[in-house]
Amino acid sequence: MYVTSARRRRVIVERLIMSLLIAASTIAVLTTIGIVLSLVVESIQFFRIVSFTDFVFGIHWSPQMAIRTDQVGASGAFGAIPLLVGTFLISAIALTVSGPVGLFSAIYLAEYATPRMRAVVKPALEVLAGIPTVVYGFFAAIVVAPMLRQGGETIGLSVSSESALAVGLVMGIMTIPFVSSIADDAITAVPSALREGAFGMGATRSEAVTRVILPAALPGIAGGMLLAASRVIGETMIVVMAAGLTANLTLNPLQAVTTVTVQIVTLLTGDQEFDSAKTLSAFALGLLLFCVTLVLNLTAIRIVKAYREQYE
Repeated sequence: MYVTSARRRRVIVERLIMSLLIAASTIAVLTTIGIVLSLVVESIQFFRIVSFTDFVFGIHWSPQMAIRTDQVGASGAFGAIPLLVGTFLISAIALTVSGPVGLFSAIYLAEYATPRMRAVVKPALEVLAGIPTVVYGFFAAIVVAPMLRQGGETIGLSVSSESALAVGLVMGIMTIPFVSSIADDAITAVPSALREGAFGMGATRSEAVTRVILPAALPGIAGGMLLAASRVIGETMIVVMAAGLTANLTLNPLQAVTTVTVQIVTLLTGDQEFDSAKTLSAFALGLLLFCVTLVLNLTAIRIVKAYREQYE
């Protein structure tokens, strides 16, 4: 009788826990659907005013719309190409910094560092992840940008005070612990049998790392890189504080560029008519940014699955 009662209570508790888990999952899914629908609905309103092709393939961005048609600036330009180019330029600079530095630090911590050194270096790297992004923005605007401008003047280069290089370097520093942590987890997850087999064949430590460990850990490393790219593309505070507001269609990292996130913040700041093309364009940019990051995340998942199958 006691056993039956205890079992009945266990079944009730398990069903309750299962219901809570299902409710939590449902809330997460519904929240995601709600966010996407809010972007889609407002973007549809925007595309009724501005052509979809002009937005996606346009090379001029000037969303200053006038209230009356006889005012200056009554016809704005809503081409998103300059914003995408600026976003990808800054992201490429950031990943050029965080990718090699994060990967090399992960290799050192996982394969070369002593336990005492790892206990010191790994928390020091993770401190970078705990610094607020607004502090990185101050660092980029006050320290890095003036330093690059003065350095450029000494060698005869014209460097903008809000250059893509300054923002990209600081964003790269910010994402170093992100790349390092994921790469470290991927490297340490490689089976020890692969290491021992490489050493048994007479390979040195560096040969084992480059020819055995890194290929086996490539799915996690590649996935981490793409996830870091998504993090960089969606960053807002640093680019708002240190990037420019002018949509320049250029690949020169020494010039000022703007990004999608900067323009979203700019468009939704101040007193604006919610149903105007200028305000609705922020939702279209948000939907565009969502699609870009979604493609990157799906690509990361496919890469991880494709390479993981080769080592299972």
